[in-house]
Amino acid sequence: MRSTIVPAQITTVEDRVAGNLGISQLLLLITPVFGGSALYVILPPFFGYAEYKIGIIVIIALLCGILAIRIKGKIILLWAVVRLKYNLRPMFYVYNKNSIYARHIVPSTVKEEPAAVVNSIGAKRKKIAGITATDLLKVQQLVLNPNANVRFTTTKKGELRVHLTEVPHESLSAPTN
Repeated sequence: MRSTIVPAQITTVEDRVAGNLGISQLLLLITPVFGGSALYVILPPFFGYAEYKIGIIVIIALLCGILAIRIKGKIILLWAVVRLKYNLRPMFYVYNKNSIYARHIVPSTVKEEPAAVVNSIGAKRKKIAGITATDLLKVQQLVLNPNANVRFTTTKKGELRVHLTEVPHESLSAPTN
């Protein structure tokens, strides 16, 4: 006996019960019969003939008949459900991740580093506190000098590194005005 694997896309195919009608179409076409008989019994005159009962039953039958029509492999009822879900969803999605509504905010605690660690970090870095205008002008002339081999690079942490491999002697002299 030969066996075949059925793809997942094919498992959603609707079975045909009678002719070209599926189960949902048959239920839609049977609804006016049972609904009409229930209306015939419940509405006054009870178990009696009235023209308004016939009108209601005919409207329900037409509505169910229209909903049972198949378009592009789906009945109109399913298309109407999709459209209804689309229309009932919120039209604007407003979300602000910076909102503090319903958040439990934990106060942050700053860990203080020991003094020995702070001093060792400070010793590694050179502080530039007392730079005068003439020193800044000298550095600017050095950087802009095409004879000086100056390179700027950044580290992985974002620190700026300046590399000087050649320093021409004339760029170190005081500027003349």
